[in-house]
Amino acid sequence: MKTPIRFTALALSMMLASGFATAADIKVGVSMSAFDDTFLTYLREDMDKQAKSYPKGDGVQLQFEDARADVVKQLSQVENFISQKVDAIIVNPVDTASTANISKAALAAGIPLVYVNRRPDQTDLPKGIVAVTSNDVEAGRLQMQYIAEKLGGKGKIVILLGDLANNSTTNRTKGVKEVLAKYPDIKIEQEQTGIWLRDKGMTLVNDWLTQGREFNAVLANNDEMAIGASMALKSAGTKPGTVLIAGVDGTPDGLNAITKGDMAASAFQDANGQAVGSVEAARKMARHEPVEQNVVIPFKLITPDNVKDFK
Repeated sequence: MKTPIRFTALALSMMLASGFATAADIKVGVSMSAFDDTFLTYLREDMDKQAKSYPKGDGVQLQFEDARADVVKQLSQVENFISQKVDAIIVNPVDTASTANISKAALAAGIPLVYVNRRPDQTDLPKGIVAVTSNDVEAGRLQMQYIAEKLGGKGKIVILLGDLANNSTTNRTKGVKEVLAKYPDIKIEQEQTGIWLRDKGMTLVNDWLTQGREFNAVLANNDEMAIGASMALKSAGTKPGTVLIAGVDGTPDGLNAITKGDMAASAFQDANGQAVGSVEAARKMARHEPVEQNVVIPFKLITPDNVKDFK
């Protein structure tokens, strides 16, 4: 009679050692487009915190994978999650135009799928798929409207684009140009991709300065490229504030740059809001509870006047 008791104790010990404290815990596979992206790092950390905030016995366990900006690798990760029979999958897409196979695989397996931060390009998501994102067009509008007013409706700007495979780049730039349509005396001098990177943003702006191009403002699709632009202008001896710089995200480095006067503004993208929304959506869907299919976390304008409220 004692043998079954010993086996049960051993099995429980093995479950605890493997990290699955209870059968009630929901297992969620998470494929991030890249681990080395600054904003996505904050998003991933906040997702982990949210998963750990649930009570024991009713928790969420996240298994993070780095797609390393590789569409094929990301699809393979999703297929591995499916073979592991996870309860739900969260994907931060590498390429928003190449999510069809991911959606198809998850739907065929009957596993709930949540896209976070970057919404697939398709207009309508099928039942069983949720998107937790922010309106990137609004981010572009916010930063450009602020800069346009500061310029008095006149001047030249350059635009630092993000990754061209990402619809966040397209939509943030669309928002910028929607505002520019109201200001015909503000012209675009140059626009090129800095693929979200600080050093690339710095290189591009440095090249434009070396070419003798003149501009009054830099509109960057994220804070990292905006900070790179600031560094290039400083190296060229440009007086801080002479060229206005605006970014998107409101990262800690971006907030510090605004505080120091190196950046004029940023559009705050709520990493915590997206993290909580995505994990909660995956949890509810795994438990067959109703969930909103399109969750939009709003952007907020950050300026020197309110930057302290975001720290």
